[in-house]
Amino acid sequence: MNEDKADINGILKWRKRNSYYYGWIEKIHKFIVRPGSRILHIGCETGDLLAGLNPSYGLGIDPDGENIELARKRFPNLDFQIADPHEFRTHEKFDYIIICNSLGHWHDIQKVFENMRSATTAETRIIVTYYNYLWEFVFRLGSILKLRRPCKYQNWLAQSDIINLLNIADFDVIRQDSYVLLPKRIWPITSIFNYFLSLLPGIRHLNLVNLIIARYAATGIPEKELSISVIVPCRNEKGNIEDAIKRIPQMGRQTEIVFVDGNSTDGTVEEIERQIKLHPRRSIKLLHQGQAKGKADAVRKGFAAAGGDVLVIQDADLTAPPEDLPKFFRALCRGKGEYINGTRLVYPIEKEAMRFLNLLGNKFFSAIFTWILGQRFKDTLCGTKMISKKNYELIAANRAYFGEFDPFGDFDLIFGAVKQNLKVVEIPVNYKARTYGTTNISRFEHGWLLLKMSWIAFKKIKWLGKTSNSK
Repeated sequence: MNEDKADINGILKWRKRNSYYYGWIEKIHKFIVRPGSRILHIGCETGDLLAGLNPSYGLGIDPDGENIELARKRFPNLDFQIADPHEFRTHEKFDYIIICNSLGHWHDIQKVFENMRSATTAETRIIVTYYNYLWEFVFRLGSILKLRRPCKYQNWLAQSDIINLLNIADFDVIRQDSYVLLPKRIWPITSIFNYFLSLLPGIRHLNLVNLIIARYAATGIPEKELSISVIVPCRNEKGNIEDAIKRIPQMGRQTEIVFVDGNSTDGTVEEIERQIKLHPRRSIKLLHQGQAKGKADAVRKGFAAAGGDVLVIQDADLTAPPEDLPKFFRALCRGKGEYINGTRLVYPIEKEAMRFLNLLGNKFFSAIFTWILGQRFKDTLCGTKMISKKNYELIAANRAYFGEFDPFGDFDLIFGAVKQNLKVVEIPVNYKARTYGTTNISRFEHGWLLLKMSWIAFKKIKWLGKTSNSK
């Protein structure tokens, strides 16, 4: 008993001694995992990470009986089981499956990945964090100097190896990232290393912690089983209303068109009402923004009133052709992505469709947001964006993390999709010039707003919302 107590005290002392590193690990997971979720932690050790994520139901498994005994004593509200990950199977379903720094101890990682498929649904997210293989020499030296807990067996895998094993086991990688250049608190250089240098291209590949988020590869849903609502925000677009209705194709089980008018003065409302009467067989709604302003408010009102299983934005200027909408719908129904983002910067742009400064600005912000969000966004301001209503409601329910900052509506959806770990894919569209009306975009005013939103995203995503661990 005294030996057991000594081992337990040794484990707790080790975690306390390295509290800065473990604090970073917990912060990374808290950014990804919603509180109150069902969580399976494979290789849970003493259960601290699982407990820190506040699950509604948490199951931790570990082959080390001493770890499990300690976890049960410290966190009696959670379920802990002694189990070999190579043999563990369960028919319980979880929102998240966490593998934190433990896969290198397994002799058959592919088998563990294949076994955990039974615990997943289409919404389950797999979170894998593991040491960068470039740190192998540092870790070996740390073990010799007794600065690191000894390890009997250790695989050192590159991210590409882990991704390959996930793909073989039918998991689809959503996002990758890396964190922590300096795992020990050494004031004041810790902040410089972990909040600045660790983010720079080139240097970031030296970070200690690699993150991979994956999902079980989707099988898809027949298009005829889903209905779709096409949200059309409009302000002074009278000349485009008839074309919008004629050119928006019928998709899925039913296609609903929802116009949201932003206090037009050119007769847009009257034209929508006239077209509704002329097309009695089409499902068309008209909403009024009232005192509110901005595209973001119009999109939110339209999404709230929509009756479809799938929601998509179609700009009323028709510069992104409605004829491309079925491509977005097919990609979503086939499980290629959960958030489908249009891009105007792949195919040649029609002359006069986009001014030169706007094009440069779009390319600049594409690079900025791709870096911040950790995945490709070639065009952040294309108006055409598609998402299921269920996933939109998930984003809306967790909107407070970023705040009410976005006047366009594009970034509310993009940031939310990344925060909720949705699979993002891009669909190229053929961008056309306007045939009626004038743009409501102010290059310099809106460019300044984009810079402010870039800063918000940087703090909330790259810095994980706070810098308390830098102290």
